[in-house]
Formats: sequence, C-alpha cells, structure tokens
Amino acid sequence: MTTITPPVTTPEHTGVVAAVGRQKPPAWWLGLALLSLFSAAIPLVYLVVRVGELPFQGIIEILGRPRVGQLLGNTVGLGVAVSGSAVVLGVLIAVALTRADFSANRLWLVASALPLAVPSYLASYGWLVVWPSLSGFWPSYVLLTAVTVPYVALPVAARMRGLAGDHEKVARTLGLGPVAAFYRSTWPQLRPAALAGGLLVFLYTISDFGLVAMLRFQTLTWGINASYSASFDRSQAAVLALLLVVLAFIAVVGERRARSVTDVGRGRSKHLGPPLASTYRRALLVIVSLPPLIGVLMPLAGMSVRLFQADTLRQVDVARLAEATGWTVLVALLAAVAAVLLALPIAALAARYRTGSARVLESAAYLSHGLPGIVVGLSLVFLGLRVVPALYQTTILLVFAYAVLFMSKALGTTRSAIEGVSPDLVRVARSLGQSAFGAWRRVTLPLAMPGIAIGALLVAIATMKELPATLLLRPTGMNTLATELWTRTVILEYGAAAPYAAVLVAVAAIPAMLLSGVRAEKEVQR
Repeated sequence: MTTITPPVTTPEHTGVVAAVGRQKPPAWWLGLALLSLFSAAIPLVYLVVRVGELPFQGIIEILGRPRVGQLLGNTVGLGVAVSGSAVVLGVLIAVALTRADFSANRLWLVASALPLAVPSYLASYGWLVVWPSLSGFWPSYVLLTAVTVPYVALPVAARMRGLAGDHEKVARTLGLGPVAAFYRSTWPQLRPAALAGGLLVFLYTISDFGLVAMLRFQTLTWGINASYSASFDRSQAAVLALLLVVLAFIAVVGERRARSVTDVGRGRSKHLGPPLASTYRRALLVIVSLPPLIGVLMPLAGMSVRLFQADTLRQVDVARLAEATGWTVLVALLAAVAAVLLALPIAALAARYRTGSARVLESAAYLSHGLPGIVVGLSLVFLGLRVVPALYQTTILLVFAYAVLFMSKALGTTRSAIEGVSPDLVRVARSLGQSAFGAWRRVTLPLAMPGIAIGALLVAIATMKELPATLLLRPTGMNTLATELWTRTVILEYGAAAPYAAVLVAVAAIPAMLLSGVRAEKEVQR
C-alpha cells in the first residue's frame, strides 16, 4: 500500500503560501469569519450599549467614587506585581530548564507546567485549609505568581532552545561575568517572549475572581460581583465591567505588540551557552521547585487532609458528586466543539491569506482573550434578560459564554495547523474533481486535525476550571464541580468541598494528559 505523506515546509512551499496570501479571499469565506467575530463580540458590544444608556454624568459619578478608585488601584497593583515577579521567575526557570542539566530534567519540565492545571481558587482553597486566617494582598500575590509563572517560563524555555549560545560565549571572552553576558547578549532575544508571557499573566491576574474572593482581597472582579449581587440597579456593575475590559484591552494590545517584535538571533546549535556553576545550579533548583510547591503540592496536601477525614468521607453525597462531574464533562465537551467552530473560519482565513482584512479579523478575534469570565457572564445576563429571555439560564447560553471566553485558545493552534497543510495538496484534490468544500473536508481537515484537537483540549481544560461565568449563567439546578467547590468554601465548609476539589483535579488531568501525549508525539515526529 502506498502511503502519501504531507510535504515538509520548503522555500517552494513558502512561495506557494505567499502567492495564495496575496489573493483576495472569497466573499463567503470572509462572511463566515465576520459572523464568527461578531458572535464572539456580542458580549462586549452589548456591554458598551448598556453603559451607553447611562447619562455621562452618571458614569463620571460612578467612576469618581472612592471605592471604585480603591478597587482599580488594587487590581492594577496586583496585576503589575504578579506579572513582574512572573517575568523574573519565569526567565530564571527557563534558564534552569535549558542550561542547568538537572538529573531527571524532563520530570522538572513537567513539574514546572503543573500549576497551569490547578485553578487559582483551588490553590487558595488548599492553603485556607491549612491556614484559615490567610487573606489580603500578599497571599494573593504569592499564590497568583505561583500559578501563573508557567505562562512565562514555558515560552521562554522554548525560545532558548532555538538560540545558539555563541554570542554569550563571545561576551564571556571579552571579560563579562555570566549574569552580565546573559543580560547583554541573550536577554534581548528572549525579551519578546518574556514580555508577551508577562502580559498574559497580567491579563489572568486582573480577571481572576475566585482566588481574590477567597482571600478577601477586593479587586474590580470582586466589586463587579458585589454590585451585581447586592443591587437592583446594575449600572455600577456594568461600568466596572467595562473598566475591566479597558484594562484587559490594553493588555491584549500590549501582547500583540510584544509578539510583533522582530525575532532575531535564531540558531540551531544545541549548545545553549556556557555550563552553569554548581552554586547557580543549586539556586536555580530551589527557584524551579517553588511554583509547584506553593501552587500545587501544598494545596493538594491541604485538600488531602480534608478528603481523608473520617467525617468527610462518610458525609459525601455520591449522587450529587456524580451529577456535578457529569455536568462538568458535558459542558467542557460542548464548549470545546463550540469554540473550535467559532475559531475555524477566522483561523483558516488567517492561515491562507495575508490581506489586511485577514490580519484585522485575527487581531480582533484575540480580544476575547481579554474578556474575563465575570464580564462575559454579566454581559450575557443583560443580553439574555433583555433580548432573548428564552435563552437566559440555559445550557446554550452558558456554552456560548465558554466559546467566547476560550475561542482564542483554539484560534492559534488551529491557524498553525491549517497553515502547515501545503496548498499543493488542495490543488491536486481540486484537479481530481473535488469541490472546494470536498478538498477542505478530505485533505485540509484530516491533516490539520491534530492541531485542532490541541485547541479543543485547551478549551476543555479551561472550561472545567471556569467559575465566574458559570456562577452567573448556569441553569437552575445545574452545578459543576467548580460551582460546588465554590459554594462550600464560601461558607467555610472545607471538608465538604474536598471531594469536589479532588474530582475536579482528576477530571481536568485527563485532557491535560491527552494534550501532553499529542505534543509528545509531535516532538517525536520532528
């Protein structure tokens, strides 16, 4: 049997892609992409309309309240502090993972990524079990830093593996010490990846609700939830939500600008630089171990203490736990499909065409990455009550919220996967009588499916952990593992919350392991 394999990327392939990119996209394709973008922008558009209904003086009055200024200051201060620390620690961890040559280095690489699998509110829950009086800025800062460091460490480590260490060696021969040589020669090449990761950390921090609420540190997300829950007049909640969107928009624009910096100095040498002295290696080993210890091991230890208490095990409502698990898995699967379908037209357009409209649509689609769950939930509450009341508190609206929130997680991987399929194969299929859709279905889609699956798994993991939008939009009587965990921790029933926390970690680990398997297979193929 003859096996046909896709061609590797060559200069000729690049030329074909460039030629395709210069063509104007079909009107129907552009229309589908615009429809996807409009669907994802509905929460933001409606929120702007809702605030626009207020008189200008009323908006100024809300923004001028001392409480709003305090919430804004807390939010920005926490975001800057966490992102700054994450950049510093992330770069150090990346250096350790690529240069320190630890024994079981692959195990340390996996450990450095583990905090991504633990929801921030679950990390705070585990610490509160051990230390119930924990609260305020500093605990929030430490825990958020621990769970977000991988956003910087992993891309910087990947960037370092693509760099040659020749420049740094030359700097050392000119008399510079190891730190100065790294800063002068290697850091400029790592800065785009580090700053982009830092901006993602800032975005994550300002949108976090569960952790800061559990640790009683009042930020804008806390204020939005309080205004929505305690007042019949939701004007202040809408204004605060739009203020948070503005901060998130600034972060997204900054991320895009950082990613657009020219990438220079790429090499293929496996020698990443001079070997580190044993003193540096020991110090870096401590730094690498801190985020998994603070963000994963300690919370799991606290959760285990509650889980294995005799009273807790006897009082577990197995039927309720099973129902919450079923809802969690179901909405995660539905959200993964919905987010991929929403991202697919834009990803395909951006992969095949290099026109200005394609770039604008792709950039605008990434704005959904800057919409915190509480903002999407709040805007869709307004939308459901005023425009489509039949959809309010239904699974359809909840899944749509997940798709809006996490579409960008599927967009990047889907775009890269489609871009990797040679247009020559599509042309061959068309020459054999296939229609445009038939060529897409029989050639492009199967070859791009691994990358699309990665995006779907990322969406599923994020959906399982999502809390604010779920609290606001879930149908009556529907409880996920995240909402059950939150409900019990709010009233300080940590023992009753432990089974839900344990199952949430176990269920979220399944797509995480599948994701690791797909990526490992891709690395082997390379």
